[in-house]
Amino acid sequence: MDVKKTALYDRHVALGAKMVPFAGFMMPIQYSGIIEEHLNVRSHVGAFDVSHMGEFIFRGKDVEQYLNRMTTNNVSSLEVGQIQYSCMLYDNGGVVDDLLVYRFADHYMIVVNAANLAKDYDWFKSHLEGDVTLEDISDSITLIAVQGPNALPLISELADAPVAGIEYYHFGEGKVAGAPAIISRTGYTGEDGFEIYVDLKYSTQLWDKLFTAGKKYGLKPTGLGARDSLRLEVCYRLYGNDMDQTCNPIEAGIGWIVKTKKKADFIGKPVCLKAKAEPTRKLVGFELLGKGIARQHYPLYKGDVKVGEVTSGCYSPSVDKVVGLAYVDLPFDADGTELEMDVRGKRFPTKIVPTPFYVRK
Repeated sequence: MDVKKTALYDRHVALGAKMVPFAGFMMPIQYSGIIEEHLNVRSHVGAFDVSHMGEFIFRGKDVEQYLNRMTTNNVSSLEVGQIQYSCMLYDNGGVVDDLLVYRFADHYMIVVNAANLAKDYDWFKSHLEGDVTLEDISDSITLIAVQGPNALPLISELADAPVAGIEYYHFGEGKVAGAPAIISRTGYTGEDGFEIYVDLKYSTQLWDKLFTAGKKYGLKPTGLGARDSLRLEVCYRLYGNDMDQTCNPIEAGIGWIVKTKKKADFIGKPVCLKAKAEPTRKLVGFELLGKGIARQHYPLYKGDVKVGEVTSGCYSPSVDKVVGLAYVDLPFDADGTELEMDVRGKRFPTKIVPTPFYVRK
């Protein structure tokens, strides 16, 4: 399969980005360095090209009922201009994908993970019923995330309407740097910020004007490497690591988006009810005691018994520790539980700790 390029590919190369294949696209993994970019988002502001994400548009008089069946959260509770974090499940309770639902006055937009775009589209399409239409607009959208404590003053300077009044997990429509945009108060870093959706033809215009205006705010281009360490510090789940078709959202620790009492039954609901009543394992946070690294699939032991497996791990620049997420069998999920991580036959002491690892000041 050919690897795609986002509309900002040449800008990344010109900035010296290390480009790698990711979810079918050539994407910047880092520019000046992951740790430097990570800390700059925490202290100033960073801009991420996340145009590889997928966007689907749903319309029709039966669309609310349809989306309530397809997703675990309660679509009916959304007001126009509001965004909802949710997920889709298979019949066995496994996660198809986690996603964002945007409610507009006359349609919905759902944003899905890049690696799952084709799979998600097929899943939605195969379950269409009633008066519902589905359109994939992913290839016509550039998405830039602007994250950090200086994101608000930067976007306020470039937007043609007040953006300070956009609440968290809400969005507005207006122009940013002269480009018609969806201005979303969301992000994947644990910092305040915005995700800006524009038509492809405005891609370089928006990027260039962001960086011209952003100099005084400390804006730096930020790659997917820092995006991963930032999200892990605040324990945001990553599909393919912390959840997939083999786990349900209850054990993945996102049970708060599973509304089992909403009027519409959703696909996978019986499994979620059972997982709530009879839990067997849990996604927890851990800290590596001493030096070492933590990578996906490293097993965790209590004595000679394997009791868990790492899903995500990294060095956390904000707290100066190696941290991560792991599924562990009950009752080994309690904070303070001491385990051992097996790294190619060598054991490293590991402790279950409260999450998130980093809290924005």
